[in-house]
Amino acid sequence: MKDIEITNVRNFALLGHTGSGKTTLLDAILFKLGANDRQGSPENGTSAADWMDEEKARKITMWAKSFDVVYTTRGGRRMELVAMDTPGYADFYGQVLSATAVADAGVIAVDAVSGVQVGTQRSWKRCDTQGLPRAIVVTGIDKENADFYGVLNSIQELWGNQCVPVVIPTLDHKQVIDVMAAKELPDDIADRAREMKGALVEYAAETDDALIEKYLGGEELTAQEIAAGLHGAVHDGNLVPVFAVSAKTNAGVEDLLEGISLLLPSPPERPVKDANGNEVNVAPDAPFAGFVWRSLNDPFTGQNTFVRVYGGTLKAGQEIFNITKGQKEKVGHLMIINGKKQEEIPAAHAGDVVAIPKLKGTGLNDSLCAVGEEIGFKEIEFPSPTTAYAVTAKKQGDEDKLATALHRVADEDPTIQVERNNDTNEMILSGLGDQQLEAAVQRMKERNHVEVELNTPSVAYRETVTAMGEGHHKHKKQSGGRGQYGEVYLRVEPREPDDEEWFVNAIVGGVIPGNFIPAVQKGLQEGLQRGAVARYPVMNVKITVYDGSYHDVDSSEVAFKIAAARALTDGMSKAKAVLLEPVMKIKVSIPDQFMGDITGDLNHKRGRILGVDSADGMQNITAEVPQAEVFRYSSELRSMTGGRGNFEMEFARYEAVPANIAQKVAAMRQKEQSGEE
Repeated sequence: MKDIEITNVRNFALLGHTGSGKTTLLDAILFKLGANDRQGSPENGTSAADWMDEEKARKITMWAKSFDVVYTTRGGRRMELVAMDTPGYADFYGQVLSATAVADAGVIAVDAVSGVQVGTQRSWKRCDTQGLPRAIVVTGIDKENADFYGVLNSIQELWGNQCVPVVIPTLDHKQVIDVMAAKELPDDIADRAREMKGALVEYAAETDDALIEKYLGGEELTAQEIAAGLHGAVHDGNLVPVFAVSAKTNAGVEDLLEGISLLLPSPPERPVKDANGNEVNVAPDAPFAGFVWRSLNDPFTGQNTFVRVYGGTLKAGQEIFNITKGQKEKVGHLMIINGKKQEEIPAAHAGDVVAIPKLKGTGLNDSLCAVGEEIGFKEIEFPSPTTAYAVTAKKQGDEDKLATALHRVADEDPTIQVERNNDTNEMILSGLGDQQLEAAVQRMKERNHVEVELNTPSVAYRETVTAMGEGHHKHKKQSGGRGQYGEVYLRVEPREPDDEEWFVNAIVGGVIPGNFIPAVQKGLQEGLQRGAVARYPVMNVKITVYDGSYHDVDSSEVAFKIAAARALTDGMSKAKAVLLEPVMKIKVSIPDQFMGDITGDLNHKRGRILGVDSADGMQNITAEVPQAEVFRYSSELRSMTGGRGNFEMEFARYEAVPANIAQKVAAMRQKEQSGEE
């Protein structure tokens, strides 16, 4: 593509908390390397990275995007840098998961004033999960109140002394010093710089037995030996280099590019294993293998499928095989997309991220390979939604447009889910937070011309019984001509978790003829959709039909169906029926100072604290909370913690509702149903 060896390719994700300077730094890099004719800024809407209208309006990164630039090192080596900018805002964390799933390394931005924040820790944890080598860049060293060394201390307290600066600012924070390369050092930082250089040399020596022997013997390591040793230490995760930059004044930007080129791994050093555990061959003449990590509907070019190439060569015009879908695809064009700029290329190799327009059946998480091969990859796992709304069209007649718009936003963002709740007859739009869903609603309005209303979803309550109850009903109706007759006796009781049988036919002597038993079952199934407490669906009950009667002429399937349903209602009313509500298991991560507020709030929400532990300077609270109390928890937690808390949530089980709340729910349900009738 650019006639650059794959050993000189560096593929990395830019990570960090929102506002940590990732995008500003990327804009500075793009300008410096000629990918943009001016240095853009997210603050004034000129960013080459945050170029989408919705990002400009909110002044935050919302989508992960790849940028492909060429950098010539001070030693004359041409490097291809594939950088993926990612959102720092928690609502868009799915984009972080996608980018880091296909990156070879992580570069974590930390603001020189704000320091380590929850998004910083989340980024570090994600790199740990993926086993990614990483670097840290302290941004904004030119800001008032910037404190590089204070931030460095907090980094080392959290993640250890393997976080070693390779670039440090002067005390006035106007310039930076390369610790390894500087010939002369300012007196006020000379001692500190020499100490850091010694630590780096030691890390370099530890990567090789011959080097450590040479080092311990008092011999000096050559610059090449140190460079190779540091590269190996970063690759193995034993060293995390720390840089200092000011994107606005350009201080340290070139040093960072040098460090990325020198220290981060190339694709051959990070070979990927396919779903069967086989190592993928990265050589250009090997069979093509790639993975779809993002799909985007561009208003100008249509559907773009973003592919990370893991092995072989992908060429424009090539026929490839989608192993996930089991179908062939024809690659028409290959594109590199740097913001709004698009460049068509003839081929892509290992480490490259390319966009393929207008593939017919390929989407996110699909594995692609050469025809005749079977090279598949593990799918990216995304978190469960934490925020949900019931969504309806504002205008009558827009239902079809709404359905199309909802599925379109869900296709583009894997953390957005759309489903119809059959219990409540609501269309539910769910995701990771209010900002994400509000942005999705705005996209639907602009692209599909459909306006929607968002409301708190109804809780999908259930009912069950806690004891055994006898039920009976005789359905007898005579209104001229043939009548209706059917009588059913039954028992309803709790069903054990390991008991799969919900219906027992204990009829003997033919008191209910066998041809009417299916009608009895159907009546019971319909009756289970309308419980005795508040007419919610019934779960975890066992019903035994043991007696009844029939009439030779008047008995019918309809009569026994009605008799069975009403006998069930009678039995449930005597079996101590209770209302059940969904209970969610949540894990909340917060800084220590918010511990009392959050635990108090969870208790107020009828939550049960299951445990508390600490990791990476954060307190992690595990609790179980009724779903009815946490529909808006994403925005509430953000408000209580100033955006420094986050949480995960998943369904745990159904549990009995307290009697006072059950009465309110039943009264509301009765009012709703009387209104419908």
